Order: sequence, then C-alpha cells, then structure tokens
Amino acid sequence: MSDWQLLLANNLWLLQIFGYVLATAIVQAITSRVLTRVIAKAEKTRIIVDEALFKAISKPLLILIWLVGLSLAMIILADQAQGFTLFAYVPKLKKLGFVIIITWACVRFIRNMERLHIEACIAKNKEVDKTLVHAVGQLLTISIVITSTLACMQLFGVPISGLLAFGGIGGAGVAFASKDLLDNFFGGLVVYLDRPFKVGDWIRSPDKPIEGTVEYIGWRVTRIRTFDKRPLYVPNGSFLTISVENPSRMTNRRIKTNIGIRYQDADKMDIIVNDVKSMLTQHPEIDTNQTLIVNMVEFGASSLNFMVYTFTKTTNWVKFQEVQHDVFLKILAIIDSHDAECAFPTQTLYLESPTSKD
Repeated sequence: MSDWQLLLANNLWLLQIFGYVLATAIVQAITSRVLTRVIAKAEKTRIIVDEALFKAISKPLLILIWLVGLSLAMIILADQAQGFTLFAYVPKLKKLGFVIIITWACVRFIRNMERLHIEACIAKNKEVDKTLVHAVGQLLTISIVITSTLACMQLFGVPISGLLAFGGIGGAGVAFASKDLLDNFFGGLVVYLDRPFKVGDWIRSPDKPIEGTVEYIGWRVTRIRTFDKRPLYVPNGSFLTISVENPSRMTNRRIKTNIGIRYQDADKMDIIVNDVKSMLTQHPEIDTNQTLIVNMVEFGASSLNFMVYTFTKTTNWVKFQEVQHDVFLKILAIIDSHDAECAFPTQTLYLESPTSKD
C-alpha cells in the first residue's frame, strides 16, 4: 500500500465529515428554495393556516437540517476522540436542540396565525377582537414554553417532582415577594375575561388621571396613547381597584346647555322653547328616540334660563362638535327671529332723589 493510500485510509473519517457537511449544505439550499416557492403559493391561496405553517417552519427547518447533519458528523468525530468527555453530551444536546427548534416553530406558528387572522378579518371588513386574539396567542405561547422547559429539565435529569415540591413549600414566600407581579397578572386576566375595553378603545378613569386610546394589552401593563400622543403604561393591577369609563362604547353623545334670554322677553319664552324643540325634532342628526327636553328651568340673576337636553346620533367626537355647533346657531336664529335677545349680566341702579329741608 502506497503512502497516499495509507494516509487516505487513516484519515477517511475526515472525508466522511466533509461529506456530511457538504450534503447538509446541499439539502439546506434545496429546502430553502422549495420553501420559498411553497410560501409564495400559500400567500396567493390566502389560506392562513398553510401560510402560517410554512412561514413558521421555514427558518427552524433549516436549522434542524444543520442540527441533524452536524450531529452525524459529531458521531464520527466522537469515535476518533473517545477519551474526550464533551462528546458524551452530544446525544443530550441533540435532543435539546430538537426541543428548542420545535418550540421555536410552534411559537412562530402561533404568532403568524394571530397576525394573519387579524389581517384577514380586516381585509374582509369583519369585526375582530384584537385583544382576545392576542390573549389566546399569549396563553398558547406560555403553555408551549412551560412544557418545553419541563421537557428540557427532564432531559438533563432534573426531577420535576422535586421542583413541584419546592414550589409547594416556597409558594407562599414567592407569592409574597411577587405580590405586585401577581396583581398585574390577575389584573390582565380580568381585562381579558371581562373585556371592559379592547385595543383601539378610548378609555378614561374618574379615579386616576388615565385617559387615551388603548394600544396594547399585555399580562403586566397596558399601553395607552394619551391625546397629546404620549405613551402611558398602566400596571394591570390598577384595573382591579379603579373604575374605568369606555366612551368608545357609548350609543349617543349628549348636548346639554342652559340658554338665557332677557326678562323683558318673558312673553316670548314659550314660543321660543316650542320652536327650539320643533327644530331638534326635525334635525337629521338628533336621535329623537332618546330623551329630548327643552324647558324653562331657572329665574337667573339677569336672565330667564331654559335648558336644552338632547342626544346626537353620532358618537364621533369631531362630527359631534359640528352637530352641536349647528344646533347652537339654529337656536340663536330662533331667538333672533322673535325679536328676543340672549341675556348677559346686567345691574339696574335706582337713585333716590334728595329731599329738600325747610
């Protein structure tokens, strides 16, 4: 046998490792091209499950291919270095890699399904509760991560029963130390279950200076965008102890005001009130199915006051202001049409003439 043949026979394992690495690279390249085409077709079909699945496994599958190829190469390398203790952990590390990759793929699938479902509902003009979809996605993600963590612990010989026993013994201490964290978690759970508001709602609290549009509801904090465009992060535990108003769910907006006319126009009060009531009844933006009141309510210091109490059909803040503006102008026109005037604060002074002395 020649020297080069002897050298080749002694180092054949290097060729085998090179072959595994080369084969892995080829399989990875082919798989990547196939997945790219499959994902493109799935996007055209608009089947969100297929699209979410293929997009979820695209990167984890490529990593899995390399994990399998390198693990095969490591087996050959371990045979050549049998005294090296690190190679004894290769089988466990390979199993750990499988668990991590599968967990990664599942989490990506859940996130893709969450995003694609919301996008599909919006594209079809269907109402979608983003808060509920996000909550379900988070619960599934947490469940998968916890299950994977327990599987990894079991893989490396960590007794799960001992961990559970420790949790029972130290549960009170941990609960006391993480009281605020638990309050925020259960506060978030209450928000998800009772659904007093959802993402996109305008909320405010009479108990705390909280007002704005909800942008994100997490398990610890809720992010609210205030009207001056600043982000406000509210711990979810706060929602267990405060009242929350949700103006986004109002059915109507209310117009309520008092208008005063002069005392010398008292004889015109009745006809003005009737004309204002008739105008509101015929106004296209006033909801006549709701309470509508126009009555004199007060003898003011310098005016006779009548109240206008009614509701608009719109709940949009900008449009409401336009409707209220139009109603007020029409009321002023009615008062003017009867040669009456709105009163303003006045005082009348009576001067007593001096008496002459004899």
